[in-house]
Amino acid sequence: MPSTFTLVTDAQISAQALFDLSLDIDAHVSSMSQSAERAVAGVMTGQIGLGETVTWRARHFGVWWTMTSQITALDRPTQFIDQQVRGPFKTFIHEHRFEQLTTGSRMTDTVTVASPIFGSLAERLVLVPYLRGLIAKRNEHLLAALR
Repeated sequence: MPSTFTLVTDAQISAQALFDLSLDIDAHVSSMSQSAERAVAGVMTGQIGLGETVTWRARHFGVWWTMTSQITALDRPTQFIDQQVRGPFKTFIHEHRFEQLTTGSRMTDTVTVASPIFGSLAERLVLVPYLRGLIAKRNEHLLAALR
């Protein structure tokens, strides 16, 4: 059974600006420098759109991984979903939601992930905390880029 977690990030930045930057391949690459992540196929620079794919290559846990994601839903400027179509996970779905607030905006990331080998215990103890940390760092990077 997949594991799901949610990360909420409030910002003094418009939801539209966060939405647009969250779809930008170059911003994602910049935010993932610690894992040497890069786009190697599909949309490799600029903004990705509905139905388009990007193949990522990155080093996590000392191992090189390749994963192809597709934007499977997009409702500008409030929500989009990227989903693994080929890669290491049994399931990987990342829903991005954006709300305009009176004092800024709220970005909500909901990730559903399933390990193909190690099961729900490994997901809860290793994979979810690791991914939560990666997304938190990514969000911090995006906010810094927009300030």
